[in-house]
Amino acid sequence: MTRHKSELKQIFILMPIKPLIFDLDDTLYPEIMFVEGGFRAVARYLSNSLDLSEHEIYSMMLSTLWREGRGGVFDKLLRAQGKYSQKSVQQCVRIYRNHKPNLKLYDAAVVQLASFKKEELFLVTDGNKIVQASKVESLGLNQIMAKVFITHRFGIANAKPSIHCFQIIKKICGCSWSDMTYVGDNPKKDFVNLKPLGVHTVRVKTGYFTDHTVPFKYDADVTIDNLSFLNSALKHV
Repeated sequence: MTRHKSELKQIFILMPIKPLIFDLDDTLYPEIMFVEGGFRAVARYLSNSLDLSEHEIYSMMLSTLWREGRGGVFDKLLRAQGKYSQKSVQQCVRIYRNHKPNLKLYDAAVVQLASFKKEELFLVTDGNKIVQASKVESLGLNQIMAKVFITHRFGIANAKPSIHCFQIIKKICGCSWSDMTYVGDNPKKDFVNLKPLGVHTVRVKTGYFTDHTVPFKYDADVTIDNLSFLNSALKHV
């Protein structure tokens, strides 16, 4: 018996979406782009009060970053110049967080995102609400993704490895956990609570956590060097 068009449409609407969910930083774009832009903004600001050029200040911050990591970069710079105060550090942090970034997706990310339907694509990212929102805007991800989830908008307790935002996506899509795939770069938190639920997980080895190792039960089902290999990886999850 031939089904009426309205019945077919209703069946199509009720079919679950199988969401492909991405992390943001160092998964879809290199996070160092944001860091460098923030450092430049801070360097411009500090060049008015320090006896150093903007270039010198920027170079000093980058040197500290590569040598010691991101924490305390502004503190160390201001202490070295005899200009430290809690207020001055807080102002540097504000400038860093509120600068307008100019970011670009990895070339492979552009290709991969274009190969899926918008309603299939979701983003789940941790971090400061203002910072992450500015990154999303700069990258144009609101136009690419069905929905963007900045976990801190739901409270820090709902940041990864919390599955809170993934539960919302599951409800939106009307799917099961095994219909979902998450692509991220940080094995310390990205896959910890999703893998036991049956969510398919793909780790992309780009960025800070490239060489980080974790026990098998916490790592992704499949690991790839970059997003160029995503379609191949999806056939094995």
